Amino acid sequence: MSKENTGKKKGKAIKRHIWAVLLTLVTFGIYDYVMLPAYNIQSPETWFTVCAVLFVFGMLELLFNAGIKIEAAVEGRKASIGAAGTGFVFTTGDGKKGIGKYFIYAAAALAAIGILGSFFSSEMFHAKSYAAIAGDIQPRDFISDTPPSETISDIALMDTDSARIIGARALGSLNELVSQFEINESMYTQINLGGKPMKVTPLEYADFFRWWGNRSSGIPGYIAVDPVANTSTYVKLEKPMQYGESAYFSKDLRRHLRFRYRTAMFGNSYFEIDEQGTPYYITAVLKKEVFLFGGTTVKGAVILNAVTGETEYFDVADIPSWVDIVYDGDMLTQIYDWYGGLSGGFFNSIFAKKDCKQVTADFGFKMFDDDVWVFTGVTSVASDQSNIGFVLMNSRTGEIRYYAIPGAEEYSVMRSAEGEVQHLGYVASFPSVINVEGQPTYIMVLKDKGSLVKQYALIHVERYNIVVTATTQQEVMAKYKTALAENGILAEGAAPTEKDWETITVEDVKYLVKEGNSFAYLISRNTAYKVDCAQFETVVLVQPGDRVKVSATEAENGLRMVLDLSL
Repeated sequence: MSKENTGKKKGKAIKRHIWAVLLTLVTFGIYDYVMLPAYNIQSPETWFTVCAVLFVFGMLELLFNAGIKIEAAVEGRKASIGAAGTGFVFTTGDGKKGIGKYFIYAAAALAAIGILGSFFSSEMFHAKSYAAIAGDIQPRDFISDTPPSETISDIALMDTDSARIIGARALGSLNELVSQFEINESMYTQINLGGKPMKVTPLEYADFFRWWGNRSSGIPGYIAVDPVANTSTYVKLEKPMQYGESAYFSKDLRRHLRFRYRTAMFGNSYFEIDEQGTPYYITAVLKKEVFLFGGTTVKGAVILNAVTGETEYFDVADIPSWVDIVYDGDMLTQIYDWYGGLSGGFFNSIFAKKDCKQVTADFGFKMFDDDVWVFTGVTSVASDQSNIGFVLMNSRTGEIRYYAIPGAEEYSVMRSAEGEVQHLGYVASFPSVINVEGQPTYIMVLKDKGSLVKQYALIHVERYNIVVTATTQQEVMAKYKTALAENGILAEGAAPTEKDWETITVEDVKYLVKEGNSFAYLISRNTAYKVDCAQFETVVLVQPGDRVKVSATEAENGLRMVLDLSL
């Protein structure tokens, strides 16, 4: 072969290498911009990305260097005829083996190392390390830690499904917004705002074209749902948000964060409002505590100003107190399950299961100490019919508090509450626990088929046969205290006395049906006494001029709520 032909072949080979590199870089650039992987040795994304780049480059090298040779007399070579008579066979363009296969081998080797790293990061090899992530958890006294509840104002009784329905009402009345924006139903964040629970979620662009038309003006506000009062409002911001999950290109929330923090392993992002009303996105930065890929927990958080795009990273110990959600409920319950199940070793958790504990299948939220705490029950692995206690887990700091209070498992008390209103077909939400007169007490809401809150229920944690329901918080609290007194639980002097009863002369009777519930209003001396007809059916016999005996308490709207009635 002439030197000229040899030079041409070498030139073509170099061009093929250059094309393989360029196409690999282009593919990598597109993947990086769209998928936004973290570049961290503890991140599976990093290992996958490196393997993918090596594999793509190797395949391109093989394709560009491979040639299908047909017998050509002008080259003086024999035809490359397959033994099966296909007429074609792949060989390298210059008759030598290409380098592509070595990159494919390297990708396979890295993938194998990653799989082995994941295997050796498992609980089987590091049970004690997984259990230690939760720290030293000592039993605490619930009554000492939790102030008594006179009104139910520190618990997010409403679940996210109900919040979505009520939140939609706030946006539905704003015609100018409905056509351009929608509620981010997947990002209802439970926050503590001014000492009260609140669920907030941002508006989002309805689609790409709505974003394009509104990209300069931004997102005008957010929806706030009061989970205690069951109301929602649309809050218009003084300055609109420019960054969000539904924005595109550089204004996309995750892309904006990724290009500022290339090595950070991000967890979930949560929408929050500070005390001045400024909107932020709080994004957890994760770390692996065990070997290479095991024991995911929180390292810190990045706080992104949704208006300006400014970001700042904080370690867990330094996160500002107004931030509420860094550790999500799923992570906290997983951390406790590691502690409860693996403290005695991996094989103990599989076979003997001595002293193994686990949380129940769901969780709720409670506000105190200016923080949001995740609540869930703790059961023995050997039995899930009752709780041996429950935990409160801080969503900002990750602190876990354990309370050794035996009682009914949450789903059992939910069924018990539903049984009290089975004729109405209401469904109970996951409960939380409050302190009522020194008694740990389950509290939950009862919802109709449309997920709207209809009633409240209180159930004693240890003596779970004590169950009361009512349509208002004041009424259910008063009825519950009466039930505690009747069962001899309240301290001396706390039980209702004869002075709680009063005899009234009924001057008029009015009836009202509200959302499927019937109420009678007994008017006496310019005072209205509200009676739940489902609870006191004999009230329909009351006529103007009758004298009746009632035990009542003040309701939110100034009415007197009847707790007991005697004709």
